[in-house]
Amino acid sequence: MSWRRGAGGDGGVSRRWAVLLCVGSFCLGLLFTNRMWTLPEASEIARPNGNGEGGNLPVAEECGSKKVQVKQDYRDSIPVQDTHQDVQTLDKTIASLETELSAARALQESLLNGSPVAEEFKVSETIGRRKYLMVIGINTAFSSRKRRDSIRYTWMPQGEKRKKLEEKGIIIRFVIGHSAISGGIVDRAIEAEDRKHGDFMRIDHVEGYLALSGKTKTYFATAVSLWDADFYVKVDDDVHVNIATLGQILSKHALKPRVYIGCMKSGPVLSEKGVRYYEPEHWKFGEAGNKYFRHATGQLYAISKDLATYISINKHILHKYINEDVSLGSWFIGLDVEHIDDRRLCCGTPPDCEWKAQAGNICAASFDWRCSGICNTEGRIWEVHHKCAEGEKALWNATF
Repeated sequence: MSWRRGAGGDGGVSRRWAVLLCVGSFCLGLLFTNRMWTLPEASEIARPNGNGEGGNLPVAEECGSKKVQVKQDYRDSIPVQDTHQDVQTLDKTIASLETELSAARALQESLLNGSPVAEEFKVSETIGRRKYLMVIGINTAFSSRKRRDSIRYTWMPQGEKRKKLEEKGIIIRFVIGHSAISGGIVDRAIEAEDRKHGDFMRIDHVEGYLALSGKTKTYFATAVSLWDADFYVKVDDDVHVNIATLGQILSKHALKPRVYIGCMKSGPVLSEKGVRYYEPEHWKFGEAGNKYFRHATGQLYAISKDLATYISINKHILHKYINEDVSLGSWFIGLDVEHIDDRRLCCGTPPDCEWKAQAGNICAASFDWRCSGICNTEGRIWEVHHKCAEGEKALWNATF
């Protein structure tokens, strides 16, 4: 093939061929560059994942390897848990914080207004108090020495055993106020009895049967200031109690906030003067023959710390009805309170509690309904204890 000479040239390459050679070289260069620097595939490009789905993202690629390091979602490594108990614990914590905040606000208002700070607020300021399961307050009167002794020698541990019981998280005290004439002979008798046994809780209250609602309110306010417990129990001094069984019942509800436990009832509102349990404010409950709202019977009931703190903060404005169990129930109307009806807290005396004990269903509290307590308490409580008690080993081996 002959080469065409350019005009005036000596055998050189024509301009057309030079252009073709340049274009060919450029194309070869592009092909070579594409082979050496391959762009990553779209599927290999790391993309932010906002919704948490398909979260396997490449982090680095090793030379000559197809393996890709995977970044796992942290939620894939968290085991599935039973959230019911977690929710209960959270509710309990929130409720405790709310009550503590309310108490702090009440204390702050007292300080800002120059009012005297209540004694229970001073005591409760102590940080790091020991935690107890329950405080049992036994409602008693000046004239009930024999009843107290019968309890001491049956279901209430004494001396070192009571200290051991407190180490297990249970406080027991007889609850009593003072006479109208402070420092009188009955007050001195209680002081002497307390020096001997050391099992009294003295409260700022003038004793009297018609003042039981005020005594109950003062008891809870004082108890919550002295001991940090999950539950505060009120029991009459003519009732037999199995402490371990009571502790097991209450411990099942320890994670719940605002709990009110007892044998719930709804008795008639008595408007006739002179009858027992006459209600002077019967007109507030509607027409004649109406019944009270549901509330725990007064022989034994328990409330959680949140409710005891609520009573302590608002004790000056809580209304008192003539019957203390009705008063307590009325204080919780309108609050988000869980009412728990447990019939083991109101068994009858033998043979009722005896048969239940033989069947393995031990009662927490026993009394006679017709007497609103154990009839002839000083003599018969020994019989009840012998036939219906849970046994001493049950108390010391119990775990709450």
